[in-house]
Amino acid sequence: MDFMPYWDEFVIIVVVHFLAVASPGPDFAIVVKQSLGRGRKHALLTSAGIGTGILLHVTYSLIGIGLLIHSSPTLFKGLTYIAAAYLGYLGVMGIMAKPQTPGNDNQSIAEKPQTLVRAYLTGFLVNGLNVKATLFFVSLFSLVISSQTPIVVQSVYGLYMAVATGLWFCFISYLLTTDHLQKRVISKGYIIDRLMGVVLIFLALNIAFGG
Repeated sequence: MDFMPYWDEFVIIVVVHFLAVASPGPDFAIVVKQSLGRGRKHALLTSAGIGTGILLHVTYSLIGIGLLIHSSPTLFKGLTYIAAAYLGYLGVMGIMAKPQTPGNDNQSIAEKPQTLVRAYLTGFLVNGLNVKATLFFVSLFSLVISSQTPIVVQSVYGLYMAVATGLWFCFISYLLTTDHLQKRVISKGYIIDRLMGVVLIFLALNIAFGG
């Protein structure tokens, strides 16, 4: 298939998507929390989970479920409250963080040690449950992407956005877990956990009641 006719459309998608993914939000907050509280490996897996979560929104948009969510106030509100509750739970866990003990590097959070699978699922759920992200992709596929664009090309757009999102947050994770920065924040990790917990609770309230 010749993708050249869709190059201009793709460039617009790249720009719009970058502006969206670079804006602070739940994804960014959870990556910061994981990076400074859990370490690089967990943060990278959380970033991969966020990228995978994008595929949910893309799929919703391609098959029309996203439009259904947008057009059903009850369904939209229900999913919004679920997303807010999950962010709120993560925020409370952050606020409960305690100072680390010897031999417990990067493990200042008050909950049980996090498995790598859970780290991935954390990113996937934070992004996948965000119905506002679903609405972003519905708008993108409705207003920017032509209805004449083949479904294969639209799928390539979606795959690009998923990969680009994952790579962006992997880059953020890497920066936040450099040795120089880790040495400066390691002893204050629990304070950062608490601050990010407050941020997550604020985001949860904004999602639930901010409209």
